[in-house]
Amino acid sequence: MELERVILVSQCFSYILSVLGGLLVVIPLALNGSHFKGRCLLFTQGFWKQENGTGADEINSSMEDSIASPRLVVQQWGPLAACQFTTFVAVFTVLFGAVQTWRSLFYLHKGHDDTFFSAFLTLLLSISFFVLAVVASMLVTIGFQSWCRTVTDQGGLLISHSCEDAQYTNLQLDVDTSAFYTQFGIAQFGLWCISVLWISLAILSFLKVYRNYKHQELGHCLAREKELLLDRSCRTRVSSPQKQQQEEEQRRAPSVFI
Repeated sequence: MELERVILVSQCFSYILSVLGGLLVVIPLALNGSHFKGRCLLFTQGFWKQENGTGADEINSSMEDSIASPRLVVQQWGPLAACQFTTFVAVFTVLFGAVQTWRSLFYLHKGHDDTFFSAFLTLLLSISFFVLAVVASMLVTIGFQSWCRTVTDQGGLLISHSCEDAQYTNLQLDVDTSAFYTQFGIAQFGLWCISVLWISLAILSFLKVYRNYKHQELGHCLAREKELLLDRSCRTRVSSPQKQQQEEEQRRAPSVFI
């Protein structure tokens, strides 16, 4: 199999994986946005507050003055731009990957390949969205760590749980927190996979641009050599009659030795 075809097959496979990776980000983020009523938990700030029990807790407090239950108080929800930017990167990856997958399959079926300009444009897009995917991955990773610190730092209260356990704990918020850890865990994995795929696609696009450039350079060199050969051939054809005429004149000229 030729190297160009190997590169095209690798690109097609990478685009298919990028579509799957984008869906691993879009679907969990959409579910989390629905559970959190449109709020973004990335970089959310809050603290735990000790509150006295009410209702049934007051009945069971005959032996104690009060029963305290900690409650998470959110001071400020995270910026929506962080979640929206991450969703944009994932949605674009899905759409662009789907279009490029169809295009690559068409080229494989017809035996075509990218031109130098289209390969160069794909290279620029791949590098640009590799940078955006890395930024989105870091936003989700750091922002989710900030949320985990918020839900696990009780400030001296006698309650301890991990961030994963917090999704099974009643945080007493007006949102559904029953699956946030799973959702953002999948989203993080999908984003870092997308980052790896974008840099892989950038490398493949660079190889294609380099080979197209070499082919063009080789084509120019062959065309130049052809022009030189044609020029020499024309000169030889023009000079041949002149040489024959000179030889004939030398034969007709009388010799000095008689």
